[in-house]
Amino acid sequence: MVISGSTRLAGVIGNPVRHSMSPAIHNAAYEATGLDWAYVALPVTEDRVEAALLGAVALGLEGVSVTMPHKTAAAQFCDELTPAAARLGVVNSIRNVDGTLVGNNTDGTGFLRALLADGWSANGRRVVVVGAGGTARALTAALVDAGAEQVLVAARREEAALEVATMAGAGARGIRLEDMSASQWGDADLVANTTPVGMVGSARPDASPAPVAWLSSQCRVIDAVYHPLTTPLLAASRQRGLSTLGGVELLVGVSAEVFTWWTGVEAPMQVMVDAARTVLG
Repeated sequence: MVISGSTRLAGVIGNPVRHSMSPAIHNAAYEATGLDWAYVALPVTEDRVEAALLGAVALGLEGVSVTMPHKTAAAQFCDELTPAAARLGVVNSIRNVDGTLVGNNTDGTGFLRALLADGWSANGRRVVVVGAGGTARALTAALVDAGAEQVLVAARREEAALEVATMAGAGARGIRLEDMSASQWGDADLVANTTPVGMVGSARPDASPAPVAWLSSQCRVIDAVYHPLTTPLLAASRQRGLSTLGGVELLVGVSAEVFTWWTGVEAPMQVMVDAARTVLG
């Protein structure tokens, strides 16, 4: 990649952010599609989010990705929000449209994009979403919008699960994770883990957030965790012969939605997956 005076610039803000795989993913996509764009990581502290976004406008950045812990704060400093971002109250990407900052959230639709690329559609399906954080909110809303028959939001705190389900609307229900029955797990066409359970460095790196033995042989399992590449949940699911999708593919689905929104070009998803896997070694 050769950066010139005509190169368009985008980046990701967060704290910390130097570890982000987004620069590798996006820059690989730019190179593969012949776009004269470059993408960098931009560390921003919690008290400088507004200043950073004003700076992005002043410098003419095309777009800004937003990662933790700035997704809620960044939404407050956008000039406009897409319906998805307004509904969720958080943004993961911002587009600079002639000086107007438009905030968007592709976390849920990005997961569905990755699933669709893998041959799975949400329409008419029954899903269990484990967790009640930002990713769970986005995914639950996207599943309901995509025509899922039922989405059970299962979280450690019932009130958090109920809040997510209420936000998503008809078709979603909240339940305490410990109250999930064997039949409810067995009815699921898809189980999605959005919690840190199974992640290296988490409180439960060797645990699985779902009882894989109770799942139907037709159930598909996805895990938002990508470190390690094969989590305990994915390992147990594959041992049973279930179809799975890991955190790298899901992250790329989210990034692909942002890439296309910014550039108007179809994202080269396999190139982006390969770039992420290279970073992870």
